[in-house]
Amino acid sequence: MNRRLTAIVALIVGFALGAAAVEAVRAQAKPLAYTIAEVEVTDQATYQEYQKGAAVQIPVAGGRFIARGGRTFVISGPPPKRAVVLQWESFENAQAFFESEAYRRPVPTRDKSSNFRAFVIEGVAH
Repeated sequence: MNRRLTAIVALIVGFALGAAAVEAVRAQAKPLAYTIAEVEVTDQATYQEYQKGAAVQIPVAGGRFIARGGRTFVISGPPPKRAVVLQWESFENAQAFFESEAYRRPVPTRDKSSNFRAFVIEGVAH
């Protein structure tokens, strides 16, 4: 009886570990998403209002700054005045943030203080 109970417990534990491993692999396979933004600030003081709000809202929504106005090396075409790269857990998370009221509210401030071009791109699943 004791061997049978041990075998059943081992089977259940093995099944649970297998299910956890499958879920971990599936979660890793989901591609990240990235926001790429090019910004030419035309009114620094007003743009800082937008920037302060976005700097707080983005991490709260699950975004992570990867690059934020650092040095650039131009491969082709005109260099951006300022470049920003954000990382998101998924394309849907990024889309939900940029379509949210919390983000849309400061957009008029951004638009009157900069020339702004941005898009979200889905990364490659690993």
